[in-house]
Amino acid sequence: MNLHDLKPARGARKKRIRAGRGIAAGRGKTAGRGMKGQNARSGGGKGPYFEGGQLPLFRRLPTLRGFRNVNRVDYQPLNVGALAQDFEAGDEITPETLIERGYIRKNGGPVVILGDGEIDIALTVKAHRFSKSARAKIEAAGGAVEILPLS
Repeated sequence: MNLHDLKPARGARKKRIRAGRGIAAGRGKTAGRGMKGQNARSGGGKGPYFEGGQLPLFRRLPTLRGFRNVNRVDYQPLNVGALAQDFEAGDEITPETLIERGYIRKNGGPVVILGDGEIDIALTVKAHRFSKSARAKIEAAGGAVEILPLS
């Protein structure tokens, strides 16, 4: 076999249909559009959402209501109960240490400490936001809270 012997498999290449090029071509006169009617005309036919005059599906469904606040801050939540399990008394907890230990994602946004669970060891916790109950529990255990700036 040589390079000049190569050719496509049988039936792999089909000739394109040239509609409206005379009766000898087999697709002349009406060019496969039938006799008359909306779809026989130039630009004829309805759009993809037309349902014969019935109210289209996309108009029957409820619309999106309200608005999306572009200034919304999505915090990564963490409960004080989780802090009590894995840290020793006197440890300083920052978002970096939480990332290292797998409590939060690296690029998940700022951290909020929530008040679910109990804490009985004194920890210094640095986060971007604290709930009132979380702050009260940390300080009642002898710890301290520090609010980090959003950046």
